[in-house]
Amino acid sequence: MAEQRQRALSTSGEALYEILALEKGATHDEIKKSYRKLALKYHPDKNPDNPEAAEKFKEINNAHATLTDLSKRNIYDEYGSLGLYVAEQFGEENVNTYFMLSSWWAKGLFAVCGLLTGCYLCCCLCCCFNCCCGKCKPKGPEGEEQEFCVSPEDLEEQIKNDMERDGETPIVLQPTNATEKTQLIGDSHRSYSTDS
Repeated sequence: MAEQRQRALSTSGEALYEILALEKGATHDEIKKSYRKLALKYHPDKNPDNPEAAEKFKEINNAHATLTDLSKRNIYDEYGSLGLYVAEQFGEENVNTYFMLSSWWAKGLFAVCGLLTGCYLCCCLCCCFNCCCGKCKPKGPEGEEQEFCVSPEDLEEQIKNDMERDGETPIVLQPTNATEKTQLIGDSHRSYSTDS
């Protein structure tokens, strides 16, 4: 099983041509001609008692489907079966990027950058300490008002003080029965700011 998996993910890009009895770089017409010839020979209807012929027919169909699709053929010719697997997993447009990042020089560059900086998370840590933590947080430009929170108790105290200064006392109790009347303040609009 492991040998089949290794063969299925080769990087040579020749196995599908060998299945169709062709050499790498065959033309579209040569692929089509060889496929028809082999498909007739190994078709399951012509070989009803031969399970090997049915398997061979599946391989021939797979090889033909891959080699007649221009984008899949280009990927297969350059990267082999592993390239087709990567295209299936990550998309055909990402195959070149995958193989570029998995090359020895990209891995070496990653290792050297890690050694020079002392860690691989330096960018994340730098952003975290500069932007998230209070002591290292960058200061805003001067002249801008900074937002801050006022506790509900302080805001309530400020409202009471303003109302007492205006000569009105706030209503603090609910009416006890339906005949009791209360006077609500409806005309005056006060604005309360959060500045201290």
